[in-house]
Amino acid sequence: MSPVRPHIVSVMTTSSHGGAEYANVDLLDALAGRGWHATLLTDMPELAAGTRVRVREIDLGPKLGRRTAARVAAGFLPWTVRLRRELAAEAALGPIDVTLLHFKKEQLMTPLLSRRIAGRVVWAEWGPLPRPMREGAGRWAYLAAAAGADHIVAVSDGTEASLVQAGVDPRKVSVLPPIVSADVHRDVAARTATRAAWGASEDTYVVGCVSRLARKKRVDVVIDAVARMPGDVMLVIAGTGDELERLEHRAAPLGDRVKFLPSVRGHVNEVLSAFDVQVFAPQEEEGLPRSLMLGMLMGLPVIATAPAGAASLLGDDAIARPANNPAAVAALLEARRADPAGSLREGDALRAIAAQRFEPAHLAVEAEQILLGRARAAAPPAPALAATPRA
Repeated sequence: MSPVRPHIVSVMTTSSHGGAEYANVDLLDALAGRGWHATLLTDMPELAAGTRVRVREIDLGPKLGRRTAARVAAGFLPWTVRLRRELAAEAALGPIDVTLLHFKKEQLMTPLLSRRIAGRVVWAEWGPLPRPMREGAGRWAYLAAAAGADHIVAVSDGTEASLVQAGVDPRKVSVLPPIVSADVHRDVAARTATRAAWGASEDTYVVGCVSRLARKKRVDVVIDAVARMPGDVMLVIAGTGDELERLEHRAAPLGDRVKFLPSVRGHVNEVLSAFDVQVFAPQEEEGLPRSLMLGMLMGLPVIATAPAGAASLLGDDAIARPANNPAAVAALLEARRADPAGSLREGDALRAIAAQRFEPAHLAVEAEQILLGRARAAAPPAPALAATPRA
């Protein structure tokens, strides 16, 4: 008799294609590769294109936020009933072992889900707990719902700390970095072809920024920094979001020195191989950004416009001070443009760190054990960045 395959249903309704969304799909795909039945309940089925993840489409309204709070409150019970119905339909195909919930609205539905149908309910937290959930009524609502969750997977130590500080039982929290399923490697031929397609020569200094285009992400700082850099410099911004038009307008004075791409999904190697440096533009609070991990795995020198999400991975000389200051970001970029050999050493050191901390096969095993309630994640410590100077 063949062994029973675990069955996971991940609920992720969203309006964006960001790091958390793709990291969730990569996790499900990795589990599918280990024999799991992996299903994604989402209103954006394109997220799972090209993977082994099965999709069921569902609309549960907008993500919870200040501007959507009234609408979410009005639709909360009908959407909960809809989610219960979809989980029951999925369970009819085979018992659900794990229901994985990602965003606050769905997490707050936890007490109203049938545990007989949903199985083990696990939350994924992709960044520090938002401020409205750390105090007042929001905190109590979050903790009440969290009491019904079997476990919470935090993307970083900082995320775990924010949960514990809010009152979550630390025994219910495990830290697991995102799984990056892409085979990320330098591709010399792709570099040449991609840069040619962009109108960049081999002498052009290409600055890359892979980011969700939201107001909280400081991609505007990267544009302003590149505007300060003389010579043959090109900025390539890859991502989607509702700030695209505003950012295009901001970049318009730079003409063809700035290129906008929809996403790196499906062609990571081609795009990242064409970069000379990658800039991470975090929002005020970050978990463990997938875009930063991709740059490290590629072996690129990576800088950050602010410490959030980057301080545990990058050296102090790769983080802008003051934070989000275009002149400071431009200075970091100029230092790397002036020292190609040092940039190669820096990129190689980051790639070694990423290979140790984010090895996909190891993380897939850890994820499996956590989701099934068998173990806590124990990620290896980061090597000391001070041991890998640029010069």
